[in-house]
Amino acid sequence: MSQIGLQLTVAFVDVALAAVIAAIVISTINIDFDLDKLVVGQQTEFTQAVARSTGVAYRHDGWARSDLASVAALVAATGGGLEIRDNRQAVRMESPGFARLASLKRTVTDPVFAGGHRVGSVTVAFPSKQASTEAAALSSARGWTSRIEESAIAVVLAILVALPLSRLIAEPIDRLIGVAHMRTGGDREAHVGRVRGLAKLRELALAFDEMAATRDEQDQLRRNLVADIAHELRNPIAVLQAGHEAMVDGVTKPTPEYLLSLHNEVLRLARMVDDLQRLASAEAAALQLSLVKRDLASIAAVAAASLSDSFAAANVTLTERLEEAEVMTDPLRMHEVVVNLLTNALKFTPSGGEVTLRTERSDGTCCLRVTDTGIGIPEAELPHIAERFFRGQRSAGVAGSGIGLTIVSELVKAHHGSLDFTSKQGQGTQVTVTLPLADSRRSVGAS
Repeated sequence: MSQIGLQLTVAFVDVALAAVIAAIVISTINIDFDLDKLVVGQQTEFTQAVARSTGVAYRHDGWARSDLASVAALVAATGGGLEIRDNRQAVRMESPGFARLASLKRTVTDPVFAGGHRVGSVTVAFPSKQASTEAAALSSARGWTSRIEESAIAVVLAILVALPLSRLIAEPIDRLIGVAHMRTGGDREAHVGRVRGLAKLRELALAFDEMAATRDEQDQLRRNLVADIAHELRNPIAVLQAGHEAMVDGVTKPTPEYLLSLHNEVLRLARMVDDLQRLASAEAAALQLSLVKRDLASIAAVAAASLSDSFAAANVTLTERLEEAEVMTDPLRMHEVVVNLLTNALKFTPSGGEVTLRTERSDGTCCLRVTDTGIGIPEAELPHIAERFFRGQRSAGVAGSGIGLTIVSELVKAHHGSLDFTSKQGQGTQVTVTLPLADSRRSVGAS
């Protein structure tokens, strides 16, 4: 048994013993109380019997001492003392030692009647804590031997219950602790897996594995991001370094054409830094969005109008089919989403092609679709096109850093929406952004 299992078993046994001890204490108090009641009742009945016997011994002129001898003997047999008084409270008889017993304050007084008239009273003084034979037997039956047996039985039952139950609790916890130590030591492959135990502990193990997988994924994304940035920065920096060294060494003259080439590399670096800033801003959009109720069709129309000159210069037709649909959105961020999608479609649509911008409502949601008649995306590349710095093989001659769709994906997630891509090579691509309608989001929040 593991240390946790042993501790749990000991805890169960401790609880059982505490419960037994508490039960013994309570039962002892109750027994003592019941014994006291029993003794007081018996003493009262005995005193009443003495009073009746004293009444029988009464004569018209009082009691003769010989008549009271049998009564005194009855009381003396119990170890008690007897005092008899008449109606004038004059003591007619007092047994030896009565005063001493009466000082213990264990006395019972009862009136004496003869011929239907009260003729006096008797007071019986009992020894301290006197108990009847039945009471003594009851007290003995509840002695320490019986209590020890009860405690032993409780401990055995506690162990029988604790062993399987502690194992159900301890095994998943031990497994979780072990895997946590393994992952802290650098073993990223360690996982809890399926464990036996209570339902909540199995759920905890599953949640731990999911958390570990998410962390591994985030770590991998961070490593990929560093590698991607290093790769993207290497070429322009190498060009700038080689060009400046060539001019310093006098190998190349600083002609306007050559300086313009280096300047273009500087602009490329500046665009990369700007794209990285935009990506960081997009990833934090969930904390920065200012959501208001707006018509998505109006936002899309404004974004399309801002790119009309670019479409005209590229000889690509931009068709708008916009249906009014109100959503909770950050207008500036959603404008950026539409501009990115339209710009991306324009880059990969040849002259004479067409790009269609559409908004439509459906079952509590609104869809924003950008469809082009461009070169399309290979099926193998579709799952990766929203990843940071991903650029397909057919985009080698197209300017860009490869994070435009990444920004779109982050902003759509921040709007509680979804992003979907469908494409066929040589026929074009369709990008669909699905957002909840404003009324639908309000009703979900209210429920």
